[in-house]
Amino acid sequence: QVQLVESGGGLVQPGESLRLSCAVSGGTFSAYVMAWYRQAPGKQREQVATLTAGGNSYYAESVKGRFTISRDNSQNTVYLNMNSLKAEDTDVYFCTADGQFWGQGTQVTVSS
Repeated sequence: QVQLVESGGGLVQPGESLRLSCAVSGGTFSAYVMAWYRQAPGKQREQVATLTAGGNSYYAESVKGRFTISRDNSQNTVYLNMNSLKAEDTDVYFCTADGQFWGQGTQVTVSS
C-alpha cells in the first residue's frame, strides 16, 4: 500500500519562504511522477508543480520563478520550496504519486 505524508506547512508573512516535504512509503518511489497540488475551500484543485521520474519539472504560471520541486530518491521524499510567498498562495497543499496516490494535505497560510 502506497502512503504519502506531507509536512512543512504553516503560517508565514508575505515574502517569506516555506519548504514542504512529502514522504512516500510503498511502491517504487523513483518511478513515480510526483506532483504538488493546492486547493482552497470551494475551489477546484490546482496543479502547482510536477517532477517526472526522469527529472523534468513543470510549474503553474502563478508559481514559476518562486517555487521549486525536487526529489530525493534515497529518502523517498519530494519537496516543494516556496519563496516570495503571497497571500494568494494560501491553500491546502497535497502531494500525489502518479496522480493515483494522495497525501492528506498540509495547510499553508500567508498573512501579515
